[in-house]
Amino acid sequence: MFAQGTNTAQKVGLMKYNGGGDWYSGGRALSNLLRYAEAGANVDFDPEPRAVEPSSVELFSYPITFINGHGNISFSENEVNNLRAYFNAGGFLFANDDYGMDASFRREMKRVLPDAEWYELPFSHPIYTATTRFPNGLPKIHEHDKKSAQGFGLFVNGVMVCFYNYESDLCDGWEAEEIHNDPPEKRKAALDMGTNVLVYALTRGVE
Repeated sequence: MFAQGTNTAQKVGLMKYNGGGDWYSGGRALSNLLRYAEAGANVDFDPEPRAVEPSSVELFSYPITFINGHGNISFSENEVNNLRAYFNAGGFLFANDDYGMDASFRREMKRVLPDAEWYELPFSHPIYTATTRFPNGLPKIHEHDKKSAQGFGLFVNGVMVCFYNYESDLCDGWEAEEIHNDPPEKRKAALDMGTNVLVYALTRGVE
């Protein structure tokens, strides 16, 4: 369903969810990542992510959708059903907890995939070697409350449909340097890890 022509840029959606959280907060950062990934990973990405609602048929135009925020996320029943269909059709969700969305995101994803459990990915998982090797797993980019960074996956029939970076905040590292004052090595790690996720999402198989 997500197959695109060889001359077509890969499109990435920015999920416009309800509930009060700032769904829009990662748009500029995501655009920076897409430009970086295109230059370094030999994949043609459309550098401008489009807002897409979880209930929309347009969701199925995006092989990868990004979700980010600091606050509450809430899905309607129609959105829950559409997201479930999206995952079953091969869609992939790249989730970034920008600090504050963890509880509501886990709650809503449980509604979407009630039989799936979050699985902390081992450092040997191919998402950590897709283009750049991260021998210690998910890099810690932005400090919030001194917890370790963790990378989680949700799987449907053995295939990862969602990667969730928790207590890392990759998205902050994709912003321009003056936004969060993250050092250059942190920003590069964030961009490299984000590229890994995008490339993995386009090439993943049964694990």
